[in-house]
Amino acid sequence: MGKFAMITVLPSNPMSQFFQIHPDNPQGRLVAQAANVIRNGGVVVYPTDSAYAIGCHLDDKSAAERIRRIRQLQDKHNFTLMCRDLSDIALYAKVDNDQYRIIKRCTPGPFTFILNATKEVPRRLMHPKRKTIGLRVPQHNITQALLTELGEPMMSTTLWLPDHDRPLNEAWEIREALEHFVDLVIDGGACETKPTTVVSMVNADLEILREGLGEPALLG
Repeated sequence: MGKFAMITVLPSNPMSQFFQIHPDNPQGRLVAQAANVIRNGGVVVYPTDSAYAIGCHLDDKSAAERIRRIRQLQDKHNFTLMCRDLSDIALYAKVDNDQYRIIKRCTPGPFTFILNATKEVPRRLMHPKRKTIGLRVPQHNITQALLTELGEPMMSTTLWLPDHDRPLNEAWEIREALEHFVDLVIDGGACETKPTTVVSMVNADLEILREGLGEPALLG
């Protein structure tokens, strides 16, 4: 079986765009172009402080469905809202003071927090039964520049393809795999091969759902 035989979405592009953006000093012109791709309905692969991620505009139903098909995600999958800082948390999630202090201590960084969603979150991005959403503030210059340019969170998930035992972490292999399935691949250098640590804050007690790069000790 070919390594991309499990991707059921039909190719949407003759070939994706490919931007090489400096990880320390992102070029503003390229960041602005990448933001426009997202605003215009594009699906974009971009580097983070953990693995590469695949994302789209928060309100774009068609782009979100493309991501679901590329990654073969079930309805119960929690998408993540990739946020520039903590200023958006109260808008998209229900957070008490203790939860906020923990999140602030761990961000920016490789943590994803599962929280009860507010009505501002599109229903298709929530867990269908629990009405929860993942929130994350990355510590990566390119991602931060992109989110600043967008002026709002981006819907995102780790780029972990079907039949792969780890996330893809080199832009060239991502381009080879997805150049006919996404609209843009941003090359920001090699990323980690481990995803974020996922922490549920839905109930009174913290629950680590997945151990990744984030250090559990930071959770207190």
